[in-house]
Amino acid sequence: MNVSFRPQWLLALALSLVLIGCGNDEPKQRAAFSQFLQTRIIDKPGLRVPKLTPEESKSFGDYTRDYAVITDFNAAMDSTVKPFSGLLQKGAIRSLSDVLERRDDIKAAQTGLNDMGVQLKEQKAKADSAHAQVKQPDDLKPVYDKAYAKTVTLPAETFMQVLPQIGATLDSGLKVADYVKAHEQQIDVKGPTVTVKDPKVQQELNGLLQDLNNQAQNAQQAQAKMQKLMFGN
Repeated sequence: MNVSFRPQWLLALALSLVLIGCGNDEPKQRAAFSQFLQTRIIDKPGLRVPKLTPEESKSFGDYTRDYAVITDFNAAMDSTVKPFSGLLQKGAIRSLSDVLERRDDIKAAQTGLNDMGVQLKEQKAKADSAHAQVKQPDDLKPVYDKAYAKTVTLPAETFMQVLPQIGATLDSGLKVADYVKAHEQQIDVKGPTVTVKDPKVQQELNGLLQDLNNQAQNAQQAQAKMQKLMFGN
């Protein structure tokens, strides 16, 4: 009787050892993932979201799903903001005559930037929802949350602050163009030379141009902030 039950006992022992061995992978995966987040994202200057190698994906185990929340957002954000530089060039305001001649371009750039802001807001909301569902051990969660803040929250909020500031500059430019168009009998624009016949019109135009200059300075500061975020300098 004892001999006949021995294989079953050995099998049960073997299974328990296998289960214990599998269970021991999680602490190693957690430690590897935490170290990756700290050294490859948090400690690095600028915005960095490395693509995982097959070896890293294997070493992180199920935590690769948590990292996908970050990478999915950044892939979507990269696609959304890809036209950003082109829109800035399209909406660039260099002179009063430039505003008058390129009003449609400036309007199109403003619309493009507004749409970009809407998309980013939706993408951040989607990422935040996924982040809220992530369940992690107490030693990993603070590290992950810090990496999430640096790679999702901060860039999204920075862009969503910068875009309206640039949009305000374009809006000021459009107001100048509309004002000049409405007072074309009193305002003569020839290249860099602007002649205004009516003192009241000149005063009002100067006020609009001053607002445009102020908005442009705000936009430059906003772009500098974004540059620092992206590159860390």
